[in-house]
Amino acid sequence: MHSWPAPQIPELPGPAGEAAPVLVHDSTTGRLVEAAPGATARLYACGITPYDATHIGHANTYVAFDLLVRAWLDAGKDVTYASNVTDVDDPLLERAAATGVDWRKLADHQIALFAEDMTALGVVPPASYTGVVESVPAVVAAVEAMVAAGTAYRVPLEPGAGGDDAGLGDVYADLSADPSFGAVSGLDRERMLALSAERGGDPDREGKKDPLDPLLWRRERPGEPAWDGGTLGTGRPGWHIECSVISRDGLGDAFDAQGGGADLLFPHHEMSTSHLRVLASGAGLPGPVGARVHVHAGLIAYQGEKMSKSLGNLVLVSVLRAAGADPMAIRLALLAHHYRAEWEWTDADLAGGVARLERWRAAVSGNGGPDATATLAAVRAAVAQDLDAPAALAAVDAWADLALDPDRDTSADEEGAPGVLSRAVNAILGVRL
Repeated sequence: MHSWPAPQIPELPGPAGEAAPVLVHDSTTGRLVEAAPGATARLYACGITPYDATHIGHANTYVAFDLLVRAWLDAGKDVTYASNVTDVDDPLLERAAATGVDWRKLADHQIALFAEDMTALGVVPPASYTGVVESVPAVVAAVEAMVAAGTAYRVPLEPGAGGDDAGLGDVYADLSADPSFGAVSGLDRERMLALSAERGGDPDREGKKDPLDPLLWRRERPGEPAWDGGTLGTGRPGWHIECSVISRDGLGDAFDAQGGGADLLFPHHEMSTSHLRVLASGAGLPGPVGARVHVHAGLIAYQGEKMSKSLGNLVLVSVLRAAGADPMAIRLALLAHHYRAEWEWTDADLAGGVARLERWRAAVSGNGGPDATATLAAVRAAVAQDLDAPAALAAVDAWADLALDPDRDTSADEEGAPGVLSRAVNAILGVRL
């Protein structure tokens, strides 16, 4: 799958090798940790299910991880960013059936729209961008290996399921094979069961060894798309195993950070990490696997409710753009909130982004201005401290206030300072002035 065009990122003054470590909040430990301590940085950000792209919640998540990628690049790291698209899943099929649109056409349209929105917002694209449909052979191989190792099992089907071979059941992971299960989220079993039922699991499915055991391979059902699953029988991947396989194939068995919205910590990141551990153990691979840190963006509300596709209370980036909103104003509206914050989108957020963008553009319009060296350092320091975009914006605001002050002493102005500030805002914050 092709990702979107990469934005041009300006080079900035200053020795990248002396940059402060980029710290992020690790959802597992609750502590600030260095996201990627070495010369390389590898990020996996879970992608969209393409049936209502791109709402402001999506944009907030991917702008947040774009800040992380940009901070790593500014620090001189060799960055590999991988992501996926869940281009076949129950919600997509349900939306296609409800609208009378072929599920493949719906997915293609929404994936293209998402790419347009990400391009407009200046988000650096993933180098490895994989759809679930194209990953089916790799998923089949992984699930077959788990069945052969005894770490996955079959659950009998209901009448009418299974295509030409109804004797082969759905395949589930046996979580008892992973003694470290639960280490990512740290939740107790009662909370896990509640979230599993709420977020796509099926804890009440008869025939499972444990209510929490997640689906790995869903056998063919009438009217649903299905692929050759080899010894598994025709069907399609479960949700969590797809990200296990796609992250592993894009980044290797161990990588620096896995990210997504806060609602992905459990079950999705817990389960996908568990699958990676089990697959690595079955293959005899030593050492840790999966992400060292898990980073999660806060969820955004709208009209008093969490913004979600199921509720239909979505603010779409494409609709805002079609109405004339500058994508950079949308980006600034998002950056005005810390990425981990829970907040509610209102018209005032966009108005604030528009006002800030206009003020910044006016401030950098001249040839000379206040020295931007300290401001560049402040922006770098803020982003390195858990991607603190509001603090970075405040530093640029202070420079702009000084630059636009008609009564200030201009004798110490530096020619080219506005250009330095403009390039810094572009390179680190992703805002084109």
